[in-house]
Amino acid sequence: MDKVRLVIAEDDPRLRESIRQIVETTPTIDLLGVAEDGEQAVQLAHQFEPDVVLTDIQMPRMDGIEATRRIRSHLPHTKIVIWTVFGDDQHVFEGIKAGAIGYILKDRPAQEIIEGIHAAARGESLLTPAVAVYLTQEFQRMRVQSEARPDLLCELTPREMEVLRMIAQGKRNKEIADALFLTEKTVKNYISSILFKLQVNSRTEAALLATRKGLV
Repeated sequence: MDKVRLVIAEDDPRLRESIRQIVETTPTIDLLGVAEDGEQAVQLAHQFEPDVVLTDIQMPRMDGIEATRRIRSHLPHTKIVIWTVFGDDQHVFEGIKAGAIGYILKDRPAQEIIEGIHAAARGESLLTPAVAVYLTQEFQRMRVQSEARPDLLCELTPREMEVLRMIAQGKRNKEIADALFLTEKTVKNYISSILFKLQVNSRTEAALLATRKGLV
């Protein structure tokens, strides 16, 4: 059996060393490189073209969501797995929307993590049945809503469209504020206005609507 060619991205030194030890002692995995942030993850992925990238979400310079998006855009055959302490729908949505095949929780046993990496290499979706059903229902609901309200984006100002595009890219409020030279409070006000105008209840719904309309 061919080894799974793997790149890891994790900014926490303790966790980075822990996952390194796990995969380096696994004969069926070939660890190609370990990144300390999203930018390094993208660089290593372009350099080695791995089968799987296991990436944290919250990292300096570039988060795991943006790294996922960039890797998938250039390396569509590379499978991305979100390596996270979060099991909530918001992070799952952002990761899947960016192109991840699923997620593995950091507190799972070593063998389960290894099995998850192999499953991703085979193209198997790493989602619990409950989350998979929820995702399917939410994407369907957003599709119906967007078709029923095709002109709502026209209600947004140019600045609100900029903010919405960045939300759809998975950027946090501080990143949006820095990019647009705004305060975080101003960004929050823009987001509130966007949610109201689009008649949605969350950033995730707004991001899904923006993605369906081709803003990303």
